[in-house]
Amino acid sequence: MFRGEELVIFLRRLKHIPIFKVRSKYLYLLCWLLALLFVPLLKSNAQTAYLPHYTTKDGLPSNNCYYTLQDSKGYIWVATDAGVSRFDGTMFENFSVDDGLPDNQVLQLREDSKGRIWFLTLNGQLSYFYNGKIYNPDNDKQLKHLNFNAVIVSFFEDSKGKIWFGTNKNIIGVWDGKSLIKYTSPNIEKQYGNAFIHEDKQGNIWAYSTTAVFLYIRNNFVLVEDKFLPLSYKTLFDKRDKSVYFLDKTGLNIKTGSVNKLVLKTDPGLLSNSPGYIYVDDKSLWLSNNSGVYVMGFDGTVEQLLKNVDVNQVIKDSNQNMWFTTKNGIYRLPDAKERVYIFDKENGLTSNVVKSIAKDANGRLWMGMNNASINILNRQNKAVEKINFPDLQRYSTIKQLAFDDKNKTTYFASDYGLGSLSSLYPAKTNIKYLKETNNSVFVVKNFSLDTTAKLALALSSGVVIISDRVNKFEFSALNYKEKQDYFKDRSYRVYYDDLQGLWFSNVSGLSEFNAGKLTKYYEIYPILSKRINDIKQLKSRTYAMATDGYGIVILKDGAIIKLLRQRDGLNNNIINKLFVKNNYLWAISNTGINRISLADNKFTVNSFDYANDLLSDDLNDLYIDTDTAYFATNNGLVYFTHNQKSQQTKAPKTYISSIIVNNEALDLSSSSFVLKPDEHTITFNYSAIDFKNRKISYRYRLKENANWSETKNRRLELSSLEPGNYSFEISAKSQDSEWSTPAKIHFVLEKHFWQTWWFIIILLIVGAYLLYVITVRITKRQKNKEQEQLLNKNKILMLEQRALQAMMNPHFVFNVMNSIQHYINTKNTSSANKVLTGFAKLIRKNLEICTKSYINLEEEIEYLNLYLSLEKNRFGDKFSYNIAVDEKIDKEETLIPSMLLQPYIENAIWHGIMPKEDGGEVKINIDQKDEDYLWIKIIDNGIGIKNSLSTKNSAHKSKGMDLTQERINLLNKIEAKPIQLYIEQNGNSGTTITILVPLR
Repeated sequence: MFRGEELVIFLRRLKHIPIFKVRSKYLYLLCWLLALLFVPLLKSNAQTAYLPHYTTKDGLPSNNCYYTLQDSKGYIWVATDAGVSRFDGTMFENFSVDDGLPDNQVLQLREDSKGRIWFLTLNGQLSYFYNGKIYNPDNDKQLKHLNFNAVIVSFFEDSKGKIWFGTNKNIIGVWDGKSLIKYTSPNIEKQYGNAFIHEDKQGNIWAYSTTAVFLYIRNNFVLVEDKFLPLSYKTLFDKRDKSVYFLDKTGLNIKTGSVNKLVLKTDPGLLSNSPGYIYVDDKSLWLSNNSGVYVMGFDGTVEQLLKNVDVNQVIKDSNQNMWFTTKNGIYRLPDAKERVYIFDKENGLTSNVVKSIAKDANGRLWMGMNNASINILNRQNKAVEKINFPDLQRYSTIKQLAFDDKNKTTYFASDYGLGSLSSLYPAKTNIKYLKETNNSVFVVKNFSLDTTAKLALALSSGVVIISDRVNKFEFSALNYKEKQDYFKDRSYRVYYDDLQGLWFSNVSGLSEFNAGKLTKYYEIYPILSKRINDIKQLKSRTYAMATDGYGIVILKDGAIIKLLRQRDGLNNNIINKLFVKNNYLWAISNTGINRISLADNKFTVNSFDYANDLLSDDLNDLYIDTDTAYFATNNGLVYFTHNQKSQQTKAPKTYISSIIVNNEALDLSSSSFVLKPDEHTITFNYSAIDFKNRKISYRYRLKENANWSETKNRRLELSSLEPGNYSFEISAKSQDSEWSTPAKIHFVLEKHFWQTWWFIIILLIVGAYLLYVITVRITKRQKNKEQEQLLNKNKILMLEQRALQAMMNPHFVFNVMNSIQHYINTKNTSSANKVLTGFAKLIRKNLEICTKSYINLEEEIEYLNLYLSLEKNRFGDKFSYNIAVDEKIDKEETLIPSMLLQPYIENAIWHGIMPKEDGGEVKINIDQKDEDYLWIKIIDNGIGIKNSLSTKNSAHKSKGMDLTQERINLLNKIEAKPIQLYIEQNGNSGTTITILVPLR
């Protein structure tokens, strides 16, 4: 392809060739004709359309691609030397021999009227994909008969539903779904090898080979043509009207029935360069070969795409995208209204890295480059003018451009300098550079112009205001007046609004300086204390702030009215730059671009996903014109039209691609399923077909009229589903579309036998019977228990009576009476009265407590004191006692069983202390060591229980102690907590009785 300057050189050289030594007027005529010939090539070279490229990095099984097909659902299928792949615009789903393909080398893909995707492989074995499953000769009996022992090169289904196969051998086959008929040509020179099968309007079947054209008549093929022959089976293209295009040695022909017509003469060099599968529309031929794709219009124009790329095939999908199948993956050329164009070094720029962009009053685009230059692009003729700066170090990167239309001046900034020149360049070329009068180095972050003569600089040292940029293009770091023309601290952005108010961001955050007043918004709103990357005015007193990680803050009349983030549709929360055009706010980030509609303060976010593949990670600046968006990137100037009101209104088609139940795929030919009870683990795989947008959202539900659940996943796993009827629905949407019509699948999960109604009835009957039996038994047991408790209580009462009797020990009574008599005989009436009174109180106390099962501790201590005082009176100094009660114990509220302690105390006196000649002492300690029990210890220093038992000739048991022990056993049966009793000897002598009484 010739460039403009190459054409001029070529024409000049023609003068030196002898055959062109003719009159000058003929030479000029010749030059004019040649110029006309190359005009289309020059126009095509002025801009380059970006073609999204898909390779193994994106999910293809191999980069060596043979064939591409769009099926009736909209999926793009790709045949490679490592299997086939199904593409929905976001993800490639790959199939190989592991999934049922007979061979990984798949040469072609075709779809029949039933929706089966046929795979034509290198080993000649046929297979097809249908409803989520691959059928091959091993699992489909019909496919076993479709064996040609040859490579199938063409596939055609006629109007009667029969499928015709052309092979690389002298064989043509026709299959009606049950039987296969094979045809061979007896003519050695005119054979059927590599035949293309076609049906015309009359229903006639034609076979086109490279040696002859045959017509199917009376169940056989007849030779009818040997002049107009296709170059190969790849260079024929069926039209919808049942005519056929084909390429021969002359060019493109159209054949309708038996009538042949030349449509377009074609360069023989293009036809001899291994042409691939062609595509023909109403205006042009799309020819692929080893050198790329040639779009040859019927009007004579020629455009080349994918230069020097070996292209096998060209197709157009239902959305007007062109797909190119190559040996290095597949390419997609979007529809014209969605194409993204690149203008870079090959088109005339001084570098591919464009750092800034702006448009002057004459409509020219000014671009700041990374090589100490500014490029000016004339958008009409694509001519580029270059401004080079001599100071390569200071002005190596021109990162910002701005225009002063009033003074017709262009301002530009690099990291270490700022300058201006006439926007009438190249008519006026004088360049001025901003200087610091003390020759101090300053680092420019950003600058802004007001509508008068002020210029604000965001420097690493602070914000500087130059009051007269036109007449005094300089400033002094020594003459700063803080809060007048200088604001300290490292700054990032400055911006003049339409009222000459200066907004700026620094390390502290966002501030506004207007009419001598400084407003610090970062003190009011914490989010505005974060770094602000850009500031733009939307309308009067409404501003947008691009933050470094927090999205876009909308400020109106000094108050935040909206915060836009990723959840609202932004590609990223780190926004680098903003641009306002009409009623839209544009934002760029490291992950692409967004356009925010400002209508009615709804802030609707759109995403240009079809452009973000190219723009991600490389965006430096933007300029939005009336109908075109321009972006300064590291790949050159990128632009596309944007005047569509909505980027997409049609929702993507949504499909359920597979259903896996217990690791086995279901046949999707049915719209409903009945699953067994153990098949409750279900996985749904689904996809939405959208080649423009990759950010697809899904929503699903399992019951009609249920609430939708949203997800970003393309896979839903359900485990442990309850039995019942379900209707799985899945719907999808892109960022700029409505929700699609749901794809539905119905299924019933059967119940286990124990969940059926008859089993439940039987279970209820059995349960009711068991409940009856259990209830009867429980009632009977409860009655028995109540009777047993009554018996126990009666026994306890009897034992209490017997214990009362035992307490009135005859020896004790006799001894007390003797003591009284002794005091009377000795006329010691006071002692007699004292003993008699004590004995009377003890008898009365016995009568009181015998009617109670429990008494409080106060009564028990009073009773024990009466008893022990009488014993003390009898034995004198030979016996002493002590009762100690923990102060924490409430003696009036603490209850213990009546007549519990006295038998053990009596036993300690009579059998422990009395056998000792010198007598002894009894201690009664009552403590509460925990919340559950009262600890009572009866400690004597007598002979010890073991010694006492060993001195007795026969087993002797205290009757009172036995009765008390029996009472304790009965009480433990009817009470929740048992009384615990421990008796042990204290070493060689003495006994300790520990009684743990549960607190009531």
